[in-house]
Amino acid sequence: MMESAFASHDGVELFYRFWPARSGTAKGAIVLLHRGHEHSGRVAHIAEELGLDDFSIYAWDARGHGRSPGERGHSPSFAHSVRDLDSFVRHIRETGGFAMDQIAVVAQSVGAVLAATWVHDYAPDIRALVLASPAFDVKLYVPFARQGIALWQKLKGTFFVNSYVKARFLTHDPERIASFEADPLITRPIASNILLELYEAADRVVADARAITVPTQLLISGSDFVVRHEPQHRFFENLGSTIKERHILPGFYHDTLGERDRAKALDKVRAFITARFAEPPVVADVRRAHLSGYTRDEADRLATPLSLFSPRGLYWAMTRASIRLGGLFSNGIKTGIRTGFDSGSTLDYVYEDEPRGLGPGGRLIDRQFLDAIGWRGIRQRKIHLEELIGKALARLKAEDKPLRVLDIAAGHGRYVLDAVIGSPAKPESIRLQDYSPINVEKGSALIDERGLREVASFHRADAFDTEGLAAVDPKPTLAIVSGLYELFPDNGQIEASLAGLSRALEPGSLLIYTGQPWHPQLEMIARALTSHRGGEAWIMRRRTQQEMDQLVAAAGFRKIEQRIDKWGIFTVSLAERI
Repeated sequence: MMESAFASHDGVELFYRFWPARSGTAKGAIVLLHRGHEHSGRVAHIAEELGLDDFSIYAWDARGHGRSPGERGHSPSFAHSVRDLDSFVRHIRETGGFAMDQIAVVAQSVGAVLAATWVHDYAPDIRALVLASPAFDVKLYVPFARQGIALWQKLKGTFFVNSYVKARFLTHDPERIASFEADPLITRPIASNILLELYEAADRVVADARAITVPTQLLISGSDFVVRHEPQHRFFENLGSTIKERHILPGFYHDTLGERDRAKALDKVRAFITARFAEPPVVADVRRAHLSGYTRDEADRLATPLSLFSPRGLYWAMTRASIRLGGLFSNGIKTGIRTGFDSGSTLDYVYEDEPRGLGPGGRLIDRQFLDAIGWRGIRQRKIHLEELIGKALARLKAEDKPLRVLDIAAGHGRYVLDAVIGSPAKPESIRLQDYSPINVEKGSALIDERGLREVASFHRADAFDTEGLAAVDPKPTLAIVSGLYELFPDNGQIEASLAGLSRALEPGSLLIYTGQPWHPQLEMIARALTSHRGGEAWIMRRRTQQEMDQLVAAAGFRKIEQRIDKWGIFTVSLAERI
């Protein structure tokens, strides 16, 4: 066993243990993720007991745990820790020379929720995923504890909750009980923000497990005092994987892979991983999800009108009426009604994030409008866009390539122009395009306002015109597609657009694209808001991250990295033309 550290996405060095393959050249890499409150030392026995000597095995100390830095039991957010995992796997691949399909993940409890969220949100094509007693729903026992924690955090800010779990309720193994009680690196507290966001991420991943197509094994401890079984079963039933196993282990406590009779569980893990690596990688092709996928079914249900005399029909009719009333006072709602809530004008208003309206009451309504979770996600998407645009420009400059930017559906272009102003690497040309005359007019004014007329121009063009995109002159080295593909359910349109960009971009050029794999307010948007297309209902068909990535890959691009907001709504990805 060796010890090392890797620099995570924010530069923080996280500790990990590493067991090189004993058989020489490694067949693959197994990533072990420990339970909440624990550290890599608590799963070190698995590296020995699995008996997979032809695999390299890695186990980290999560941020705020074990020998990794950070306040004990704390992380800036659950999503921050999920991105830590993404960084860890990237480090393993770079240092070990592994392809993504040579990676298997074995995770327990909170670590299992981290792993499931990573696979859902980042869509890595790993070979296998093993989840042992995932903590999708922690038993807090005190009535309304979750609501009380949320209220106290809102009033007082982040605080810490100590674990009530005794070692004797985790395992029947007396040695494991004694070592747990004596271990100075065990972290009893957990930050309230992490606990609450753990529940939120778990709810989302369980509900949308159809998006996960990785071969998955689920181990359920039959006598678990720590987490509830029902969400584990629901997760398995929802799984989109064509290869999946569920094993219930009677009498096992929560520490499934550290139980007295853990050989029964480890035998199943070993057999599953061995079988997956004995066969070619299994990757589901989801590029036709717009025709027969589950998100198509979801969109069709939302497109089906409700009877006005049904309870739900009345509810949404009243909601639409309240929005129209709000539009009399709130400038944001008024803009959405006039131009469409998915229009470039509305998005630019959301980016500005300044409540405006008729008097104090109108500004209060506008503030509530701007604080909707979807709009908060949009503003975080802008931050991620600007970050990756700056990163892409710096990369192109370092490779001594020309810096020529093309955005094929820029709206008003605010995020591109703001990113360029904030970037040390300055483009020699910026071509912004949009189909809406209003957006072209407003975007041209923004170019003038920022003094970028010498390098920037705005044009009216169709983002789905393959030949038009392919003929753009000068040829871009950085193309951007933000907030466009999410508005159109048909993958044929997306493929036409990406085909044009593929022809316009030379190898080594970069593409930034966005996605929307999840949204908590899909029905509200479909039933109450209107789109820019003639005031019709704004019905969105979600694309899983795997679907979006596969469309981009089929056009000749290799995904490099990704960002996602802490709610799991909007993604921003950077890819290279290959």
